[in-house]
Amino acid sequence: MNINTVPRPEHPQPMMKRDNWQNLNGEWLFEFDFGNSGAERGLFKPENKDKYSKKITVPFCPESELSGINYKDFIPAVWYKRTVNITAEQLKNRVLLHYGAVDYECTVYVNGKTAGNHFGGYSSFTLDITDFLSVGENDITVNAKDNVRGGDQPKGKQASLYYSSGCDYTRTTGIWQTVWLEFVPDGYIKTAKYYPDIEDGAFDIELTVTRGGSLTVEAFYDGKAVGNIHKSIGGGYARLHLPLDEKHLWEVGNGRLYDLKFTYETENGTDILFSYAGLRDVRIEGFKVLINGKSVFQRTVLDQGFYPDGIYTAPSDAALKRDIELSMQLGFNGARLHEKMFEPRFLYHCDKAGYLVWGEHANWGLDIDRESSLLNFLPEWCETVERDFNHPAIIGWCPFNETWNQTTKSAFRVIKAVYEETKRLDPTRPVIDVSGFYHVITDIYDQHDYDQNPESFKKSYFGYNGAEDSFNLHFGDKQVYIQDLPLFLSEFGGIKWIPEEKREGSAENSWGYGDAPETEEEFFTRYEGLVSALTDAPNIMGFCYTQLYDVEQEVNGLYTYSREKKFADYSRIIAANSKKAAIEE
Repeated sequence: MNINTVPRPEHPQPMMKRDNWQNLNGEWLFEFDFGNSGAERGLFKPENKDKYSKKITVPFCPESELSGINYKDFIPAVWYKRTVNITAEQLKNRVLLHYGAVDYECTVYVNGKTAGNHFGGYSSFTLDITDFLSVGENDITVNAKDNVRGGDQPKGKQASLYYSSGCDYTRTTGIWQTVWLEFVPDGYIKTAKYYPDIEDGAFDIELTVTRGGSLTVEAFYDGKAVGNIHKSIGGGYARLHLPLDEKHLWEVGNGRLYDLKFTYETENGTDILFSYAGLRDVRIEGFKVLINGKSVFQRTVLDQGFYPDGIYTAPSDAALKRDIELSMQLGFNGARLHEKMFEPRFLYHCDKAGYLVWGEHANWGLDIDRESSLLNFLPEWCETVERDFNHPAIIGWCPFNETWNQTTKSAFRVIKAVYEETKRLDPTRPVIDVSGFYHVITDIYDQHDYDQNPESFKKSYFGYNGAEDSFNLHFGDKQVYIQDLPLFLSEFGGIKWIPEEKREGSAENSWGYGDAPETEEEFFTRYEGLVSALTDAPNIMGFCYTQLYDVEQEVNGLYTYSREKKFADYSRIIAANSKKAAIEE
């Protein structure tokens, strides 16, 4: 397939990029497996290509238009198959097969043999398939199983009813991010983890490698060499300190990034890896969240990562970038990435733009009253925290959202265990245990409040000073009050709005919070009142407005689902969002 016709042709992981790679997106054979009997029928065998009746465009899920399938009903299992040509030169190396994301339980076969398994619909995984390959044509088969109704797997906002309704939308099954091959020498870099040191102007770097060798790390800023270090590594693990000749801090709206080049030489060859990093830190001081020592009010917006034609998958890299641009044009400085773990390409654009984001799991659908649910949550969450650790745009983690009615001892133990493991994996960022409900142990006290009355909303938050009796906690029967923590209104607003010219016939099929304003003037007045209640409050560290764009039947967005304008003039929204907050320096 011509590179110009391959969907999503860009490298999917800019933080770990090598030149020697091959994109496997495009046309694959495809088959539904409603009876979950495909393995028994031998669909994994190379000789059974004729048992596949359809073709699908990867990386788009079969529920999407862009896949060419566009099937909306529940899909318990699917199969994918394609042929890959491997040269003798390529087989001199290790061949790694990467999957950005496959929802949910995945088994990969290479030439009819099981190459590996993975559980988790959002995290990336890699298989070394070298020993399964031969020179010439090779068969790669993927079997994905998905059950959003069982309570055993995180599903996010994927609908558990036949029809999308409320804030649940069209489902995603199977492959929904890029698939690619990578060719590396026997001795190569497996992982690299960056710890910024803003005082000294340096990066502490932790590496894992497959065998001993000699490592050179070079740093560049705007094309200029600004640091390098050379180190011999005995094998397995290494830690090094990379001083920088120039200090450029990554800040909100200024995504100053250092380019990094790793050259790892062993007796079996040389591995060259390209990456990047941002120099910034995040700390909590009283009610303030500090970025590089300065109090920054987080003006964030809810982003759910859905697209009309691709569902979970953006149709293009430009579409990912455009969502960030649309948000920043309205005066937001970041987003809460809601009930979905976003692909690394999106985070890359956030890094470049200086755009703050909160990383969140898609926990809805998982019954955490079962302690066994930890098995289907924690490994995938840890995989993603480790994958995305280096992104400077990620300002904090939030593994759970609105664990409504899951208030048993088992649920609390699950929440606490996930929080503690997150802090072990990443001590550099704050962690919100559960956004909105029910805090067990957290670094930031957040709350969801969809009060549509600016006056009563203001009374709830303006006088907050950390004392329990000073805070009007709307969901006091469903929250544990935690004193003297930064307060984050991580969901509010959600003003339902359909432009007047488009209202006829749409109201009964739409969903949103509260009573919709009748006029644009009423909308703007309500928006200004709700936002100013938070920016004017002296001890509120940030907000997250619901939401950037509509999603299917949910019409709380500031843009339509297709990212079209809802208002001719956004100046009042921009002015409200851009107003200096009381907590800022």
